Amino acid sequence: MTFRELGILPETAEALEAVGIVNPFPIQEMTLPVALSGSDVIGQAKTGTGKTLGFGLPLLEAVTVPADVEAGRSRPDQLTDAPQALVVVPTRELCTQVTNDLLTAGKVRNVRVLAIYGGRAYEPQVEALKKGVDVVVGTPGRLLDLAGQRKLDLSHIRTLVLDEADEMLDLGFLPDVEKIINMLPAKRQTMLFSATMPGAVIGLARRYMSQPTHIRATAPDDQGATVANIKQHIYRAHSMDKPELVSRILQARGRGLAMIFCRTKRTAADIAEQLERRGFASGAVHGDLGQGAREQALRAFRNGKVDVLVCTDVAARGIDVEGVTHVINYQSPEDEKTYLHRVGRTGRAGASGTAITLVDWDDIPRWQLINKALELDFSDPVETYSTSPHLYSDLDIPEGTKGVLPRTERTRAGLGAEELEDLGEPGGRKPRGRGRREEERSEQRPAPRTPRQRRRTRGGTPLDEAAAAQTPVATADHTAGTATDGTADGTAPAERRTPRRRRRTRAGATAEAAAPVTPVAQAPEAVAPAAVEAPAAAVETAVAPEAEAAPRRRTRKAAEAKADEAVATAEGTAPDAEAKPRRRTRKATPAPEATDATDAGTETAEAAPRRRTRKAAEAKADEAVATAEGTAPDAEAKPRRRTRKATPAPEATDAGAEAVEAAPRRRTRKAAASADTAAVPAQATTEAKPRRRRTTKAAAAPVEA
Repeated sequence: MTFRELGILPETAEALEAVGIVNPFPIQEMTLPVALSGSDVIGQAKTGTGKTLGFGLPLLEAVTVPADVEAGRSRPDQLTDAPQALVVVPTRELCTQVTNDLLTAGKVRNVRVLAIYGGRAYEPQVEALKKGVDVVVGTPGRLLDLAGQRKLDLSHIRTLVLDEADEMLDLGFLPDVEKIINMLPAKRQTMLFSATMPGAVIGLARRYMSQPTHIRATAPDDQGATVANIKQHIYRAHSMDKPELVSRILQARGRGLAMIFCRTKRTAADIAEQLERRGFASGAVHGDLGQGAREQALRAFRNGKVDVLVCTDVAARGIDVEGVTHVINYQSPEDEKTYLHRVGRTGRAGASGTAITLVDWDDIPRWQLINKALELDFSDPVETYSTSPHLYSDLDIPEGTKGVLPRTERTRAGLGAEELEDLGEPGGRKPRGRGRREEERSEQRPAPRTPRQRRRTRGGTPLDEAAAAQTPVATADHTAGTATDGTADGTAPAERRTPRRRRRTRAGATAEAAAPVTPVAQAPEAVAPAAVEAPAAAVETAVAPEAEAAPRRRTRKAAEAKADEAVATAEGTAPDAEAKPRRRTRKATPAPEATDATDAGTETAEAAPRRRTRKAAEAKADEAVATAEGTAPDAEAKPRRRTRKATPAPEATDAGAEAVEAAPRRRTRKAAASADTAAVPAQATTEAKPRRRRTTKAAAAPVEA
């Protein structure tokens, strides 16, 4: 019997004959007469026996297309752009395969078939729905998304098909399937098809069907649950020896395409990577891969660029690839239904195949349940290793075969030869293992982001501007005409940036590192020719009273303010001297030393060395008092607090001053500090004051003018 004799449309029969499909399988021959009459059908048949066309041909016959109007079989008012038939499938790979089969059968009539599933961009699917489709094949998740957004109109559905119905009516898919069924018209045709149909599933399916006809088709000479032309081998194998064992099985004589099924996604990715290192052209299909990588591996497998496909159970249902000769269960399946669907990937459409199952010691009880349910004869699998002689004889493996494919037999192009299609995936988990590397290697990497330029600043001011502000400028006194920039002719020195001090101390520098003085807008020729070079130790405050000191620092030394105030009060010759603001940095800025401007022999005051303590200002206060108070030569210096690093400041005295008692030295670790007291003149008698141990913070003594 042919398809034409079964009563299908001539255009559909012509499309099938164009691809060599003329005679129907038993499930097709028994289903078509019942389904074409519009009755509900529950179809059950073994894997690889043509169930897709069993429900696909009646579904295409029920759709009205413009070709039917032209042939006079339908009226123009029956045409619509809304979907007229819906097929719900559990996996994306099966969705693609069913779509291709329906497009092939409806090519002559120009039936519009659209696949809707996750992992792809929404926009192309929404645009296709707007243009109009006749048949929709999809997974439950994406169907509910588009229907909820009112992009998919299900009100004109005439035929509903649940492929792999036992999986669709399982607890995982059942809530989504019920939501989809509630959106459909009450008057419709419903068909359920699967290779395994438990009694509980049939009872549940009858809730959504109206007087269904249960059809179970088998060939007359095909007994048992599995296809008779599939040769099965069950071995008890050790998990550490399985990669070597599989590598030798893949080198058996006459081996074509092979599929290896794993229980977990991690195991599938790992085995695919190991086989690639051993020289086999392998690909992987599992849930951690993006949709683009999954379809790339399947296309490479169908095109022969890859001859070993390592996958999980997502590829165990409905995948029909011509030329698959070997199926290897790397891990024992969960139940008998999974075993049947895995093994059914080979021996399809009347061809022969080989199924090998490797059972771990821990999985023996599980396998025995599967063996009993399927009524097989492998209750006690034989213990097998990669070097077992019976392995070579059972599978026709050449003697001397090792676990690495010889280079002379590596003729496949590999997964990299297949183009990775950009599907505009909306997101999802990143793939692991080999799939991740292949995807990253193939995709176009974006241009690297330009790093943000970080500008170095000093006190909130850019470094180049701060350096320009600190460049010394030649200044001149308005009254005396004296240059104070350190040059003899008054010209500005070469511009240079003061290097930043990296030493994080609280001790101050000497008076030479004073702040830049205020520049005076005066022509170089207006400077007095008798310019006097400023002293290297200190700049006289009487000559340049307007010069501002460095900005004040944020420190804990409040005593420095008292020291500056004491100097300004004691200097009667400079009443208009402004208090110098401190710099807000962590670098210590010395206070200028007071000098006697009216003294005939202007002696240069030595700058007091700063101590590495938190109270360096106390030494300056004592020095300023001793220098400014000419009437109190016998004043005692206030005893200093004990610190770890005590460096007493030498007190400056005038030529005619009387002896001043030196401040008692504090206990320090530097014995060489005693040499600093030798700077006091010989006529000044030094008397050491008894040390006192203070626990509180000592304040500087008030200074009288």
